[in-house]
Amino acid sequence: MKNFKSLIALSILIFAGSFALAQKAKFPKEKEMGAYLMVYFKDDTHGLYMALSKDGYSFTDVNNAKPIIAGDTIAEQKGIRDPYIYRAPDGMFYLALTDLHIYGQKEGYRTTEWERDGKQYGWGNNRGLVLMKSPDLIHWSHTVLRVDQAFPELADIGCAWAPELIYDEKENKTMIYFTMRFGTQKNKVYYSYMNKDFTKIETLPKSIFEYPEDKEYIDADITKAGGKYHMLIASHNGGSHIEQAISDSINSGYQLNPQRVDGEKVGCEAPNVYKLIGQNKWMLIYDIYRINPHNFGFSETSDFVNFKSLGHFNEGVMKSTNFSVPKHPSVIQITKKEAQKLAKNWNCDIKF
Repeated sequence: MKNFKSLIALSILIFAGSFALAQKAKFPKEKEMGAYLMVYFKDDTHGLYMALSKDGYSFTDVNNAKPIIAGDTIAEQKGIRDPYIYRAPDGMFYLALTDLHIYGQKEGYRTTEWERDGKQYGWGNNRGLVLMKSPDLIHWSHTVLRVDQAFPELADIGCAWAPELIYDEKENKTMIYFTMRFGTQKNKVYYSYMNKDFTKIETLPKSIFEYPEDKEYIDADITKAGGKYHMLIASHNGGSHIEQAISDSINSGYQLNPQRVDGEKVGCEAPNVYKLIGQNKWMLIYDIYRINPHNFGFSETSDFVNFKSLGHFNEGVMKSTNFSVPKHPSVIQITKKEAQKLAKNWNCDIKF
């Protein structure tokens, strides 16, 4: 644990100098990309993990399946969940994570099951998100965003889960969207806009989509493809499974397509879409939480209409070479140079 705290302290010192270099960087074009980076977490540690891939199918954990950052060094609840990674137009990398430890009582971080009464606020009932940024994927600064303190109207929220980020070209701002509920009411996804420093939300969160017949949903993931915005969600309309809603606008007008796009027979959540470099093909990855041990499932599509199931990690074409039981994935494209630097930093034996 001491090493993790030292890493965070050193990162803060180096971050200021590295930031200026990042500002000069341009967002790489797809032809410049040469690798994939996955972030995920595990239930047993509530820490942050990273894995690299050369082809988008086989992933290797950079720290041999150990956390690269411990949740108790960055989160109020001493644990993180649901990491999402995003590269901003200025070249900086952003991470958004849920500030929540579901085993906090067992681990001695609190004396109650949850921070607040579960009957009044429901399962988990956290109120914070962890926000991180880095110029190089190695040195990270971080802050805790208490959503309940951002606006008076949010003082009594029941949860703030699974934050994701996307750049709104019309507003020229980073949009954050996350699952939220009030008290024990239904979960759904809300959106807001981040300030320039990526430390606060500037606008009161608004609902991004209302599921028909007042059903609840969680874990939205938005991808722009073919001029449309495709929002993959974990629908709770008869179990938990992956569906999509489609719109011409980034944060409004979504129309549900109730077709199930995962290939599972049991509950799954946390969808994330990443594009294969140089191909007209996208990969849908999701968390199958209703199997033991946990695993990720995959589907591929070229049109967001037809989704072909690729099965699970290590049961078909998808491989996790040195890690297991991952939770809540997020994958982005990175350059070969960035992958090499990250692998070298963690002494990861993967060549690019």
